[in-house]
Amino acid sequence: MLSDWDLALRLLLAAGLGSLIGAERERLAWTAGLRTHMLVCVGACLIMIVSAFGFAGIINDYHVILDPSRIAAQVVSGIGFLGAGAILLRGDVVKGLTTAASLWTVAAIGLAVGGGLYLAAVIATVIILVILAGIKPLEEWLQRRSHTHEMVIRAEAGALSLDTVSAALGYQARRISRYIATVGEDGRQEIRLTLVRVPPPQAAEMTARLAALPGVVEVR
Repeated sequence: MLSDWDLALRLLLAAGLGSLIGAERERLAWTAGLRTHMLVCVGACLIMIVSAFGFAGIINDYHVILDPSRIAAQVVSGIGFLGAGAILLRGDVVKGLTTAASLWTVAAIGLAVGGGLYLAAVIATVIILVILAGIKPLEEWLQRRSHTHEMVIRAEAGALSLDTVSAALGYQARRISRYIATVGEDGRQEIRLTLVRVPPPQAAEMTARLAALPGVVEVR
């Protein structure tokens, strides 16, 4: 059985490791932030302690058949409802998957601390922080490079409108995140489009469609 000091150490360590990951999510203003990650980690740690040591008094009794590990195993599936609450659908863009995954991994860290695997829990925390904070700039650069496109359309005055451009692009019009129309020095329209989550082949196809519209002088 655990001593009182060892029990307190495990719960406090779980709270500390969970707070490190929660602070990173809090920095980005996600709903599941500092306190949520700490609660998940401490809760998972306590469940692991109960699973490992809470039935020591009866597990060896005659006619008692018990598998304490099943309690800790339910954390893996049970944490899913919190993860689902962190996931949001905005238009056709899903947000919160990373935060949901961080909650799941924080639960695993709590289980590891509760089981006395301190080194594994600390190393996992460091790795998760590197993934969340260190790799994010690389991920954003890759997304901008391959999925965000800026288009400039020059057309005769009054030839184009947002409805006209949307009709030409069809279902792909939902990829337009910004539409700015101005008048150039030569009196022609100049429309700047920002398209998100568009692979390069589709961007080339969309450029061709826009260039074929009546009154369009140039698309670049």
